[in-house]
Amino acid sequence: MNYKEQRPWGSFENLLDEEYCKVKRLIIKPGHRPSYQYHHKRSEHWVVVQGFAKVTLDGEEIQLVAGENIFIPIGSSHRIENVGDDNLIFIEVQCGTYFGEDDIVRLEDDYKR
Repeated sequence: MNYKEQRPWGSFENLLDEEYCKVKRLIIKPGHRPSYQYHHKRSEHWVVVQGFAKVTLDGEEIQLVAGENIFIPIGSSHRIENVGDDNLIFIEVQCGTYFGEDDIVRLEDDYKR
């Protein structure tokens, strides 16, 4: 069940979509970042597989490279930014009770969504 979707910052592909979890592969273009956001019903675990990331988690900035990971608890404000010259690729594992895109509460967004 692979489903791909383009976004202004890059793209994502659903690798697994089950009742108990969702797994995505995300590609962030150089210099881009998704919105600063949080979720009411899910946590996320990110594993960087290519590139250089700057993660903002509840206001704290954390640098990650390929092979490193971070856990995003339910309700925590978060954002990932590609600070490298090539695409940033990471795997996102969502756990919780609901995984719909309408569980995104955007705090800041470069693309006015």
